[in-house]
Amino acid sequence: MSIYLNSEGLIKVFILGILGFLIALILAPVITNFLYKNRLWKKRGKESAIDGKAIPVFLKYHSKNEVSVPRMGGLIIWITVLFLSFFFFIISEITNIQWLDRLNFLSRGQTWLPLFALVVASIIGLFDDLLQTVVISEKNRLYGLYGKIKEKLGDGLPLRYRIILVSFIGLVGGLWFYYRLGAIMISVPFVGPIFIGIFYIPLFMLVMVATYSGGVIDGIDGLSGGTFASIFGAYTVIALYQQQFNLAAFSAVTMGAILAFLWFNIPPARFYMSETGIIGLCAALTTIAFLTDSILVLPIIAFLLVISSGSVIIQLLSKKYLKKKIFLAAPIHHHFEAIGWSQAKITMRFWIVGLICAIIGVTIKLI
Repeated sequence: MSIYLNSEGLIKVFILGILGFLIALILAPVITNFLYKNRLWKKRGKESAIDGKAIPVFLKYHSKNEVSVPRMGGLIIWITVLFLSFFFFIISEITNIQWLDRLNFLSRGQTWLPLFALVVASIIGLFDDLLQTVVISEKNRLYGLYGKIKEKLGDGLPLRYRIILVSFIGLVGGLWFYYRLGAIMISVPFVGPIFIGIFYIPLFMLVMVATYSGGVIDGIDGLSGGTFASIFGAYTVIALYQQQFNLAAFSAVTMGAILAFLWFNIPPARFYMSETGIIGLCAALTTIAFLTDSILVLPIIAFLLVISSGSVIIQLLSKKYLKKKIFLAAPIHHHFEAIGWSQAKITMRFWIVGLICAIIGVTIKLI
């Protein structure tokens, strides 16, 4: 296969990627004004780590921003992808304009699944963000069910609930791939396809949860945006090579929307991606990795997500069993803050590492 055999597919992907950036860029100020007008930021900053211990490094550098910068910036990304998906689908259904019809990238075989994963997971994340940001007085007639839920769950969904929900999305995806698509093999670089049968389902769930765990990278202005942009860019190339042009277009639109988000997220950030962006992108990313049969290069392409979640796991295990910390703070980007690196230096160096890893992962897949 060669991407040079279909210049029309290349043009489609480039145009849609640019449109994703432009639409998201237009949408961003609207959402930003809404977020600031309604003061949709955390009402109480993070006070402890996952293990319940104090986090002095985080409090030193981030406690003020936690309660003054809006969350839910991820809305810009998934709303843009959803809009363009259905806009060109509807246009193709009601008009006979050929060049517009060619921009339709909503297809059952390639983009229904990642779009479904993106939107459903993003809505779950949005619910979590609303619990953390919206305060409604008991006297307000809108209090009702929302207030009761907030009383039960507190400031956002507990981590275990989020993991359960992400696992459920992974279960649905795994069942769909196994029973509807007949997926029973995975491709091993330099070896070829190997049979895993029904274990495809738990593998899908495991990868979904593992990818989501890397969402802790959303901790420094601009870091998550640059990271996810390079990852989706890599999968755009892989899908192009496989001539899955609709999937490549979906990845390109997502990347374009992320870059528009990044335009407003670089220091000082106008908003944070938060759960409505992180959960949705991780769910879509997992689905795309399986659709392109490139799941075993995902840890390379998404290396920054791996080291972010890995550093947290190592830190927790070390504190529990060795009674000491490996890092001054975790995730690892906070460790670099603690040793004196500026946020800008951390972000840009992580971007460089992420881009190099994406190139390496794509190269291994395409060999």
